[in-house]
Amino acid sequence: MQWTKVLGLGLGAAALLGLGIILGHFAIPKKANSPAPQDLDLAILETVMGQLDAHRIRENLRELSREPHLASSPRDEDLVQLLLQRWKDPGSGLDSAEASTYEVLLSFPSQEQPNVVDVVGPTGDIIHSCHRTEENVTGEQGGPDVVQPYAAYAPSGTPQAVNAAKHGVAGVLVYTDPADINDGLSSPNETFPNSWYLPPSGVERGSYYEYFGDPLTPYLPAVPSSFRVDLANVSGFPPIPTQPIGFQDARDLLCNLNGTLAPATWQGALGCRYRLGPGFRPDGDFPADSQVSVSVYNRLELRNSSNVLGIIRGAVEPDRYVLYGNHRDSWVHGAVDPSSGTAVLLELSRVLGTLLKKGTWRPRRSIVFASWGAEEFGLIGSTEFTEEFFNKLQERTVAYINVDISVFANATLRVQGTPPVQSVVFSATKEIRSPGPGDLSIYDNWIRYFNRSSPVYGLVPSLGSLGAGSDYAPFIHFLGISSMDIAYTYDRSKTSARIYPTYHTAFDTFDYMDKFLDPGFSSHQAVARTAGSVILRLSDSFFLPLKVSDYSETLRSFLQAAEQDLGALLEQHSISLGPLVTAVEKFEAEASALGQRISTLQKGSPDPLQVRMLNDQLMLLERTFLNPRAFPEERYYSHVLWAPRTGSVATFPGLSNACSRARDTASGSEAWAEVQRQLSIVVTALEGAAATLRPVADL
Repeated sequence: MQWTKVLGLGLGAAALLGLGIILGHFAIPKKANSPAPQDLDLAILETVMGQLDAHRIRENLRELSREPHLASSPRDEDLVQLLLQRWKDPGSGLDSAEASTYEVLLSFPSQEQPNVVDVVGPTGDIIHSCHRTEENVTGEQGGPDVVQPYAAYAPSGTPQAVNAAKHGVAGVLVYTDPADINDGLSSPNETFPNSWYLPPSGVERGSYYEYFGDPLTPYLPAVPSSFRVDLANVSGFPPIPTQPIGFQDARDLLCNLNGTLAPATWQGALGCRYRLGPGFRPDGDFPADSQVSVSVYNRLELRNSSNVLGIIRGAVEPDRYVLYGNHRDSWVHGAVDPSSGTAVLLELSRVLGTLLKKGTWRPRRSIVFASWGAEEFGLIGSTEFTEEFFNKLQERTVAYINVDISVFANATLRVQGTPPVQSVVFSATKEIRSPGPGDLSIYDNWIRYFNRSSPVYGLVPSLGSLGAGSDYAPFIHFLGISSMDIAYTYDRSKTSARIYPTYHTAFDTFDYMDKFLDPGFSSHQAVARTAGSVILRLSDSFFLPLKVSDYSETLRSFLQAAEQDLGALLEQHSISLGPLVTAVEKFEAEASALGQRISTLQKGSPDPLQVRMLNDQLMLLERTFLNPRAFPEERYYSHVLWAPRTGSVATFPGLSNACSRARDTASGSEAWAEVQRQLSIVVTALEGAAATLRPVADL
């Protein structure tokens, strides 16, 4: 009996083993039948392009700009809830959405004591008063939520004087000259609501804070646990009272000044010759011994400001993020700045969210939509976000796409960005039809307005470089993330305007956009399609479409400028550019070799892990140009290629700036030691970048 039992168990075990082998054989996928790694789906891309709706963008803008929404105001918080509602919608929402709040230091004018600018006579009587508010030409400029014109973070005070030379600078009046935004026109019947030009009473509001981020928590997120700087020790605020005025009021003051003529570069379009003072003209509108009195009653307040994040989780690489952001707050109604960008953001997230909810698409990598708070005060929301999640974002972010003002006007695309994003933007715009007559692509239309001659590609559209004008700044300068800013803009051959004329005024309204900047909203749709195509290419492509070899042109042009304009000067002080030449050549060689490896892999069936390692090289290249100790005087600026350049030579900014400061000093001075240090910083960064591009097994 015992032997029979053992035999039965043996036969049973053999049967189970055989069954397991058979099942295992059929369960293991054969390489020939394995699905290809998830890659960009051109059918999905075409669907997204077709579903982005100009009319929906228009209606988004109407709602977003219906009321003023200054940062931390009740209407700003209403828009936080609107975004959360859209991104949690059962039919078109995202995987998740949440708001995060920071307590930050903002600056506001006093409601009880409005800021005033007066001309007072010798006995102190008021002879003339500048406008405290803008003219209510459409019924939208006089509402209770329209903040009076002011200079955020300017201190309070009541200076009284006529000119700086005699009395010292006690206060500052700021205005926007019609020569800069109105092509010299200033007659009321030639301005809004009759055209896109700024009415004479228009005043440009703005932040006068030198840095970005919350002033009390530099390099730390503005959360309860963070250390806050004592208010007495905060740096970056204007030292004296400052107040903006309209050019109508500026005309009354400037055209009555006495004294010598101002330099030719200071002359504008107010209809008179600008003079420097002192005093008023004896034959002018005011007594010669009158003075200008400025009373500023700004105050600092701690306020809660929110970011809103909407997330689509990646199917294959959820730990790789493609970020797309736009700020939400405005100085007044903000139809152009920033609501034109938010209107596009909402439509793009609706289309992608609908595909997501239907189950027809999920990106390879995660997509993060962001609505930043308090940008107008100094890029506060985006900076606090980068401070709070510094390591996570540096390790995982593929790229940051910024669409702040999506439409300045309707002539052509304008893109600013770092060199590796050039190729993905070009690929996207070649496939999208440009709005307007004809059958040009956005790319072909773009090249007509902004172009450059590339030694590699020939004539191509030109990308502008990224400064600190919007929320891309902390991502590129602080985190070293490849970034871009996308917008439609005007034909510069037809206007000398430095920006759209009603910028930061109470005339930036829905009707202004609807009538003068983008009737029909086809330019908004073009921006949405461009940004949408870029997002899909970055989030879905098996190989990241970042072309690091395009940095070689930038580095070569910087090197040539250094050799031509600084070489002789440096030689006089025994400083050689040889190491810099070698470092640039190393980078060029490694970037070219990496491009060849990518081409070879694309022709075969590469292992996904191998591609992942290569993609990380592309993603992390930008980080190699960071040196947090390179510019100790420049808060948040760590990128050695794109830091602010004060020197006149268009080369590596640290080198240019240092040479400019050292030029008139003796050899062996600290200034020339700083030149040598800046040269070493650049060389080290380039050598590190080249090392990052080598095969990962090569140490």
